[in-house]
Amino acid sequence: LPGLLRSYAPAEIFACGETAVPLPAGAPGKGESPGERLTLLLCANASGSEKVPLRAVGDSPRPRCLRGVNLEQMPWSYRAGSLAGLTAALFAEWLREFNEGMRRQGKSVLLLLAKHEAHPYLQLSNVRMVFIPLATALAHPLDRGIASDLKGHYRRRLLRWLPAERGAGQPSLLDVLHMLAQAWGDVHPGLIASCFRAAGFTPDAGAEAVSLTSAPGLLGHEQLGRDGDLAEADGDEGMAEGEDAGELAAVPPCPSEREVWRSLATLRRYLECQATSPDLFQAFYELEDAVHMVSAG
Repeated sequence: LPGLLRSYAPAEIFACGETAVPLPAGAPGKGESPGERLTLLLCANASGSEKVPLRAVGDSPRPRCLRGVNLEQMPWSYRAGSLAGLTAALFAEWLREFNEGMRRQGKSVLLLLAKHEAHPYLQLSNVRMVFIPLATALAHPLDRGIASDLKGHYRRRLLRWLPAERGAGQPSLLDVLHMLAQAWGDVHPGLIASCFRAAGFTPDAGAEAVSLTSAPGLLGHEQLGRDGDLAEADGDEGMAEGEDAGELAAVPPCPSEREVWRSLATLRRYLECQATSPDLFQAFYELEDAVHMVSAG
């Protein structure tokens, strides 16, 4: 295995595996049986530069909340499996889709996975499957912290669900799938790379420091304060010049948080029905996170 790993760049070494997450009790779109869960198929490369969109497997073959959703353009995918578990047929379907994605990118990659009855071996054009020896099963990169980090982000997003502001009860299965996609996006590439190194599944096991820097163009508190002062000065100047009172009366009031969440829900539903690319949801998720930050003060 070490010699095989050296023949691939970190960006060409992928690992996949399953993990389970619970659904909120009473969530619309799920059954009534207690302890219902989703099985997630996770896949990422050793450099952390590519995370394959989540494949979720649940009990319900046709969840009502997914009706009307353009499923081909979602940043996640959903399938129904026996007892919400991944079957060999479902995994083979995912493998062929993964291989097709690599073929379109012109990549030949290595896929590491644990030997399991639900993991059939397929001869693929652009993906070489390698089963991790049983003796090293506990060293799977997903078990080194990737899956647990995803679950932590998922729990955080569940806890900040605000029924009063959103005007809704428990999140639906559709809401949960979006939260899981956001949580998968929250998993930092540096963490993924370090988990691969810790498992010994990279050509170069040398540690690399992860540098987190502020995004260019974001304003610090001091600059925001200065800009706020400037805005107030501009406003005072406008009033000094004699602003029309009728225009002031026409200014709409600040919307409530419930109105904002309803507007976001409407926008998300529009994207679910009309989106032409899963990438559109990344911009929506960032907008939703920004609203959460404002709401939290």
